[in-house]
Amino acid sequence: METNQLPLEDTSFMDIPPRQRKEKIISALKDKFDFQNAHLKTVNNKGDGILSKCFNYDAPNQVKELGIYPFFKVIEGMNGAHVTIDGRDLVTVSTNNYLGLTHDPRVIAASQKALDDFGSGCTGSRFLNGTLSLHKTLERELADFIGQEDCIVMSTGYQANQGTIACLLGRQDIAFSDRENHASIYEGCAVAQGKTVRYHHNDMDHLEHLLKKHSDVDGKLIITDSVFSMSGDIANLPGIVKLARDYKASVLVDEAHGLGVMGDRGQGLTHYYNLEKEIDLYVGTFSKSLGSIGGFVGGHSRITEYIRHKASAFIFTAALPPASVAGVTAALDILIQEPERLKKLQDNTAYIKKGFFDMGFQINNNQVPIVPIKIGDETLTLYFNKLLFENGIFAGVAVSPVVPPYHAMIRSSYTSCHTEKELDHILSTFKKLGTDLGIITQ
Repeated sequence: METNQLPLEDTSFMDIPPRQRKEKIISALKDKFDFQNAHLKTVNNKGDGILSKCFNYDAPNQVKELGIYPFFKVIEGMNGAHVTIDGRDLVTVSTNNYLGLTHDPRVIAASQKALDDFGSGCTGSRFLNGTLSLHKTLERELADFIGQEDCIVMSTGYQANQGTIACLLGRQDIAFSDRENHASIYEGCAVAQGKTVRYHHNDMDHLEHLLKKHSDVDGKLIITDSVFSMSGDIANLPGIVKLARDYKASVLVDEAHGLGVMGDRGQGLTHYYNLEKEIDLYVGTFSKSLGSIGGFVGGHSRITEYIRHKASAFIFTAALPPASVAGVTAALDILIQEPERLKKLQDNTAYIKKGFFDMGFQINNNQVPIVPIKIGDETLTLYFNKLLFENGIFAGVAVSPVVPPYHAMIRSSYTSCHTEKELDHILSTFKKLGTDLGIITQ
């Protein structure tokens, strides 16, 4: 194989039986780029200073030279389930715009009106001079929708987790965090004064073991995503709530990927299980189903009032801009008034998952529109993603350290905007490429 030639450009690979082809292709790719050992290569000798790590970090350049770098692609246009990149129209399976509300004319009109009425920003924090009537309206509507007494709107979903956890977890307290929780939860635990222990993913036996081990601690907080963003797994919320009762712990649920997806009205996993009154903190984001940016935390008004006055990530950052707040409020109203969007999302999810399952890909059998296609080897996953792009599909990639080493995946997700024709194109492309690379053998 020539130096710059990738495996499927060499037709001899197609003569290898499918079951052996995958390992041969991985071996050929590793001769060009070894993902796991890329960080060991020294590029510049800059001594031992703090910036030496920057000058010696060359893995992205190596992947770019091979032509399989998937990150920071510049999107020149967006419309429904399509994006324009490098002048090409592609179907996207790399979006969290689950209900297609980002481009809804009513959302855009509400945002434009807020720009006219309030300007482009708040020029200050919510704590001092940045609380608008728009923020208070959205907080009231959110609290009512998710079944909580009060809500606080924050500038990002990341800050909602980080700020809430950091201000609640005192020196003598312990957080019990699922190992697959979002990075914002990890960061919130890291900057908090208290201790954090991580339980095995969705493992109630391990969680109970840790709760027993720390039963003498008064302040205990169990933290979980409702829907895990990489695996698409659903949290065992009934099991968590039961353990919280048994061991006198509080519960924080991050509904970032549950809001607008789970439950009859899209109120999240807490409502799907009818446990909205059994949890203590409901955290969410606006950057998925509600099509904008920002986050929120809901709960008892005494809890939210404490967070308002104690969360540094809320107090010391500029308030969410007016256009974003108004757009989210309009999106929330549409979510409530048009349940057919959720039904369409669920239908599309069932259709695409059946298609992948019939091909031989191992996927979750649930109604979550996150569909990870597990490849394993990191370099092969990057190569697969390049081939998808060449075939008109813009997909997401998850490699180490986002997922454990050798557990790399194409992280695909679907929306109510995808048509059956688009879904069929996605399935047929995955089937052809998966077979060509020896990932599936049908």
